[in-house]
Amino acid sequence: MSSESKAASSPVDVLKWLVAVVFLAAAVVGNYMYADMPLLYRVLAVTVLMLCGAGAALTTAQGKAFRVLLKEANVERRKVVWPTRQETTQTTLMILIVVVVMGLALWGLDSLLGWAVSALIG
Repeated sequence: MSSESKAASSPVDVLKWLVAVVFLAAAVVGNYMYADMPLLYRVLAVTVLMLCGAGAALTTAQGKAFRVLLKEANVERRKVVWPTRQETTQTTLMILIVVVVMGLALWGLDSLLGWAVSALIG
């Protein structure tokens, strides 16, 4: 991380966070207060208010660091070597077989222990 993100928040950043929280609160309260309005209008209003709040939050130092983190994560995601369809199918089948075998083993053990306890209790 850069030294900018570790620095103390500036007064402008605090104001931007307050604006973001106000937008979030307006979305929640507005959705509650205008419950009688059509759903489409409420969804649009909440979406716009959330986007405005997110926009305000992303302009802060922490928001900029978060965007850098997302870009770096996307670069790392592109480096991932994904399994082929055949590898995925084979691995899934192996897992299913192990689950079935373990399920049968646990069922058998449970039945055996249940029989043993009932024989002891009488």
